[in-house]
Amino acid sequence: MSTLPVLEARDIGLRYPGANHAVLETFDFTLQAGETVSILGSSGVGKSSLLRVLGGLQQPTGGTVYMNSVPLNGVHPRVAIAFQDPSLLPWLSLEKNVAFGLDFKHQPQLSRAESRTRIEAAIDEVGLSHARRHFPDQLSGGMAQRTALARCLTRKPEILLLDEPFGALDEVTRTEMQHLLLKVVRDFRTATVLITHDIDEALLLSDRVLLLGGSPARQIGEWAIDLPKPREDYVAELGTIRIEILTTLRNAARRN
Repeated sequence: MSTLPVLEARDIGLRYPGANHAVLETFDFTLQAGETVSILGSSGVGKSSLLRVLGGLQQPTGGTVYMNSVPLNGVHPRVAIAFQDPSLLPWLSLEKNVAFGLDFKHQPQLSRAESRTRIEAAIDEVGLSHARRHFPDQLSGGMAQRTALARCLTRKPEILLLDEPFGALDEVTRTEMQHLLLKVVRDFRTATVLITHDIDEALLLSDRVLLLGGSPARQIGEWAIDLPKPREDYVAELGTIRIEILTTLRNAARRN
């Protein structure tokens, strides 16, 4: 089995035009097949900017991102991205929102039957078969995020990038979505990067947690979490890692 990462960032730098300081500088990152990595950091540290670079939406000003050892110079059909705002089109039904983008030019051309199979499988995976003809204004916040996730899954992504997708949800719905994400990653074997400011969410969902800090942002900590999922019963073990993360964050804040 290949040990090469499915996604790799080497020596990444990012500076926006006219800015006094770089957002990222000499940042390195790897993601293995089937792995879930959470990226934690304080607000404004550059987590979302990093995700945009990893997804090909933003070209870095230094360094290179590779997908399966090939430079990533733009969006890729096997990389799917979901944000905190599900960005559903209000004039389309849930089913058509899930299908949206499948026929874009950079996507593989599918037959009508194959498209239908993918759409139905994705909607079923997120538990929304009963609401396929609903419109966005008929959906709860959790249902809207499930729809956005299903839209990603129709593309059969090799890599799933998530930018605080559950941040606007209430606690109960957020927990449901976290369990759904575990199921999706298990069923699809999708390598996943999760941007979050929630330490507990990162600990429950991730195989590794990376901590960003400083200005320009850099990696200031990394933790591998070798515990079976779901992890709600591993309070003591996760609590120890949580304290280490908080301590690292506080130390970094004092230095800045």
